Amino acid sequence: MNATELSRALSGHAEAVCRHYLPRGRRQGRYWICGDVRGKPGKSMHVRLAPPGVPGKWTDEATGEHGDLLDLIRMSIDACELRDAIVEGHRFLSVPVRPAAPAVSHTEPSPSRYRDAARRIWRFCQGIEGTHAEAYLRARAIPPRSWPALRFHSALNHRDGDTLHRLPAMVAAITDNRNTITAIHRTWLDPVDAAKAPLSEPRKSLGPVLGNAVRFGPAEKGRPLIAGEGIETVLSVLAAIPGVAGVAALSANKLAGFNPPDGIGLLLIARDADEDGARGAARLSDRARRAAIDAVIVAPRLGDFNDDLARFGAHAVADAFRPHLEAGS
Repeated sequence: MNATELSRALSGHAEAVCRHYLPRGRRQGRYWICGDVRGKPGKSMHVRLAPPGVPGKWTDEATGEHGDLLDLIRMSIDACELRDAIVEGHRFLSVPVRPAAPAVSHTEPSPSRYRDAARRIWRFCQGIEGTHAEAYLRARAIPPRSWPALRFHSALNHRDGDTLHRLPAMVAAITDNRNTITAIHRTWLDPVDAAKAPLSEPRKSLGPVLGNAVRFGPAEKGRPLIAGEGIETVLSVLAAIPGVAGVAALSANKLAGFNPPDGIGLLLIARDADEDGARGAARLSDRARRAAIDAVIVAPRLGDFNDDLARFGAHAVADAFRPHLEAGS
């Protein structure tokens, strides 16, 4: 079935679709009522279950969103591409998927589509306090703290080839220098252990990342800013040096392309101890100096500063940065 045929087939099972994907809703007359497309309790979203009108058509009066059951499945499983929703719809109906469904576009989705999907996932996350994400950071020797840039999703989709997993995840907001969310970064977690999930790619970004970063604290004019690759690396430095802002660019290449905010007093680049880390830090340092920003590269004793924090403690991490902070004050 193509997308149109699949949507029509799903409409014949509208209540079953709602009970599966919107389990916290309820039937009320000819409609399934819930709070939103992720099935939160409430009554702003209405899914038509029986005629008159087309079963499966839905509207969320709070957001203005609307669509059919295939749209509902796509949004409820956080699928960026229609293909993923079609696969999930066929799975729900237990119908084999044709290798090349003609209704599926094979063109690359636009950046705005990825950005919108990222923002939609972000809206359905919660703060990390008391969650498995906080336990994960604690296991990495990072003390608990409420960071607005970090949230938790209890069952976020992860596609690995043709296999779809739903696993807990730490989700980070990636923003530009105007604090606008352009993308998210997801770290999928083992549902039992406080560790990354055993996947081939337990970390993925969604949306435009280059030039932007995950931001921890405001970058103030005349004040230092810590920049590093990984979220755990930057949080390790911030745990050792309270009161300093930091950004995680998420990879060595992205670190090289990060756009430092105007007016910061000193850019301290917390590099990783590998060739890519050295190269990315050097390129960022050169770009910062061309923008008239003082930059200093700080190297860890082990693989990265999270390794240093876990092995040597916060004092050792602080000692690596303190001379540069004192010189810049």
